[in-house]
Amino acid sequence: MEGLWSLALAVFQMWMFVVVFLIMLPAMFGLSLGVTGVYIQMLVHVLEWATLRIQRGRQEQPGQPTSACVVVVSGIIERAGGSLEEQMEQLRRAHSLAGSEFALSDAFFFYKKGLESIVDDQVTQRFSSEELASWNLLTRTNQNFHYISLRLTIIWGLGVVIRYGVLFPLRITLAVIGLTWLVIGTTLVGILPESRAKSWLSEVVHLTCYRICARGLSATIQYHNKENRPQKGGICVSNHTTPIDVVILANDGCYAMVGQVHGGLMGVIQRSMVRSCPHVWFERSEMKDRHAVTSRLRAHVAAKTKLPILIFPEGTCINNTSVMMFKKGSFEIGGTIHPVAIKYDPRFGDAFWNSSKHNMVSYLLRMMTSWAIVVNVWYLPAMTLQDGEDAVQFANRVKSAIAHQGGLLDLDWDGGLKRGKVKDSFKEEQQKMYSSIIVGHKISSTSRERE
Repeated sequence: MEGLWSLALAVFQMWMFVVVFLIMLPAMFGLSLGVTGVYIQMLVHVLEWATLRIQRGRQEQPGQPTSACVVVVSGIIERAGGSLEEQMEQLRRAHSLAGSEFALSDAFFFYKKGLESIVDDQVTQRFSSEELASWNLLTRTNQNFHYISLRLTIIWGLGVVIRYGVLFPLRITLAVIGLTWLVIGTTLVGILPESRAKSWLSEVVHLTCYRICARGLSATIQYHNKENRPQKGGICVSNHTTPIDVVILANDGCYAMVGQVHGGLMGVIQRSMVRSCPHVWFERSEMKDRHAVTSRLRAHVAAKTKLPILIFPEGTCINNTSVMMFKKGSFEIGGTIHPVAIKYDPRFGDAFWNSSKHNMVSYLLRMMTSWAIVVNVWYLPAMTLQDGEDAVQFANRVKSAIAHQGGLLDLDWDGGLKRGKVKDSFKEEQQKMYSSIIVGHKISSTSRERE
C-alpha cells in the first residue's frame, strides 16, 4: 500500500513540475518553449493524412459519392447578388417594364425572396457550427461519413485517449490555477491605495492569468499589425465568436470589461476584478437603461488614463463565418474606436458557442477536449466618427472593415434574431426602399417629360 502511495505522490510531483515549470511560468512571462508549435505541426500532418485516407477510402467503396467528404456546400439554393434596387432594375429591364408603374412581377419578386429565406435564410445558419471539408477526428462533421479503415479508427481512438486522458486534465489544472490566481491576485492588489504601482500590478495580474488560461486551451495566437493595438481612453470593438474572445484579446493587452453583474462563481470573479481595475459592471436594471449605460461608458472613456473598453457590438456569438449587425450604442459614446478582427481555424476545434444548444459547462468541456485553439487576430487602424456620419453609419463602416480583414461575410441582420422575431422597423425599412424605387422612377420620368 505504501508503494502505491509513493508512486501516486511521484506522479503528482511530476505532473505539477510539468504544469508549473514547463507551462505556467513561461506563459506568465510571455515565453514559449515551442512545444505548442510542434504539437500543432504534428496535428496538421495527421489531419492531412486523415483527409487523404478518407478520400481514398471513398473512392474504394462502391456506391458512395467520392466528393461527399471534401465538398462544402455554402447554401442549398443560389441567391442573386446585388442590392434591392439593382435586382428590381434587372427584373423590370428583363420584362421591358416602365419604371414608373407598379407591376405584378414586383410582388412575385418579394414572394421569391421570402421563399428563399424560408428554405435557406442567412440568419439561422450563422448560429450553427461551421461545416468542415473533412473529418477532423473530433466529430463527424459530414453526415455521410462511413467506416474507412482500421488504421484511421485506431488513430481516432488514440486521439480520444490523448484528448480526455492527457489534455483535458492538464487544461483543467491550468484553468483552476489561472482563475485562482486571478481572484487572489486582484483581491490583494485591490487593497493597495490608488497609484501607478497599483495600476501596473493590476495589469500584471490580469495578463499572467489570461496567458495561463490561454495555454490551458493550447491556444496558438497570431497577432497582426500590433502597432494598431487599442490605446488607453479608447474603445476596442470586435466580432464575437465565443466567450474566450476575451482571453484571446487580453492575452496581448489589458482591457476594461463591460458586462452584467452575475452571481455564483462568476460573481466572485467579477467582484475581485473590479477591486483592482475599473471594469464596468452593470446591474440587471441598469442594463435596460441605455442612457445610464452610455453615460457610465462615456465617463470611463473621458478618463484617458483608464484601460480601453472591450465591447462586442453584435451582442451574441456568431459562428466564425460572418459579422452581423453592430449595435449603435458602442458608437454613440464618443472617443476613438479600435477595430479588431478575430478568425479561428476550425480544423482544430469548434470555438463557436451556441448558447441555445450548449450551456457554459458543456461548452467548456467541448473546448477543453478539442485539439487546440488556433486563431488570427488583426488590429485595424483606429477609426473616428466622420463629419455628417451618424452612429449607425459609423457602426456599419467599422463592421465592414472587420469583416473584410477577417475574411468574414458582412451581414446587415441583427444577431438578436437568434432568439427573437424580425422587428417591425426592419419590415418598414424594406417597404420604404421599394417605395423609394417607384417614387424615384416617377420623379425621374416626370423631369424627363418636362425637358
